[in-house]
Amino acid sequence: MRFMHPDSSTVHLGYCSNIHQAEDLDGVIGQLARYAEPVRERLGVDRLGIGLWLARGVVTELVADAGSLRRLKAELRARGLETVTLNAFPYAGFHREVVKKDVCVPDWADEARLRYTLDCARVLAALLPDDAERGSVSTLPLAWRRPWPGERAETARRALERLTVGLGGLEAWTGRRVRVGFEPEPGCVVETTSQAVRELGGLDPDRLGVCLDACHLAVQFEHPAAALRQLEDAGLPVVKLQASCAVEVHDPADPAARAALRRLAEPRFLHQTRTATAGVVHGVDDLPDALDGRLPADTGPWRVHFHAPLHAAAEPPLRTTADHFARVLAGLLDRLSAGCDHIEVETYTWSVLPEQPIDLARGIAAELAWVRDRFTELGLKEDRS
Repeated sequence: MRFMHPDSSTVHLGYCSNIHQAEDLDGVIGQLARYAEPVRERLGVDRLGIGLWLARGVVTELVADAGSLRRLKAELRARGLETVTLNAFPYAGFHREVVKKDVCVPDWADEARLRYTLDCARVLAALLPDDAERGSVSTLPLAWRRPWPGERAETARRALERLTVGLGGLEAWTGRRVRVGFEPEPGCVVETTSQAVRELGGLDPDRLGVCLDACHLAVQFEHPAAALRQLEDAGLPVVKLQASCAVEVHDPADPAARAALRRLAEPRFLHQTRTATAGVVHGVDDLPDALDGRLPADTGPWRVHFHAPLHAAAEPPLRTTADHFARVLAGLLDRLSAGCDHIEVETYTWSVLPEQPIDLARGIAAELAWVRDRFTELGLKEDRS
């Protein structure tokens, strides 16, 4: 979907396809028919944005075979879908039985990560609608925080310089600009806004910036206005916003709360958990660690990296950080000029919810409708042209 900001710029809204299990081209195209097109129809719109996750093998095929690329582009057009952004954080195997920290492999000290990201940018340049101003690709925030010795950090820094050159060459060749956004995540080398400024500051803002995940921001107990101001002061653009919210529990010592949290402690994805005391954030790398006593339960609320559906209240005593997300969105859009033009709903956890949705397309559509209402409240107008 497209919206017109009061500054007359276009803001794109879509959802991320990493919720769908597909790691070959036939599977990707099949998910467009099974899920994305029904989502569009439920929303009653002629055009729906979809942020594609394309595993390494799919990207390799699309780069090598122009016919495959034309096929994907034709399928998107035929189903009323458009792509202005790719999620290139997961490299492959995002729906294995156990993913956890492997989602950060390969990292930015590995040549494979640079090649994959540039290949994603090439594919996106070909998929972009003719009238789209630019594209975006989101990626991991360098690496998991350890081991990260100085020599690997220096290798990664050189890779980012080569990434900038590669993106510039792509624009010169295709006439299409693609920016890459590094997504701060709890537990990684870059997990906070301050660390993003430290590690990514000084890079070319026309090519590189941050992908801000609202769930991650909430888990780290960052205040939206302060975080956005810090990024702006550092000249780090918000290339992309992932519309997401975390799970929060006010009293993690409450037996009912702990029982509810244990239902979320599933084996596939990493659910980093944080609490804050007197402004100091403490955390563990996964929810089972917190529940086993490695995180204080008597100092304040816990926030859990579990992407909860945006539109639905959690079952008490759990709640979500949807209000926090709304403040992030307002900080980016309730201003004279839009602070971000690519916004992607990224609730990839539908498949591991304690209660599985009967109709996934219906749930995704409800999330998008909820965000659409927030856009309208902020003065944006839906572009139906």
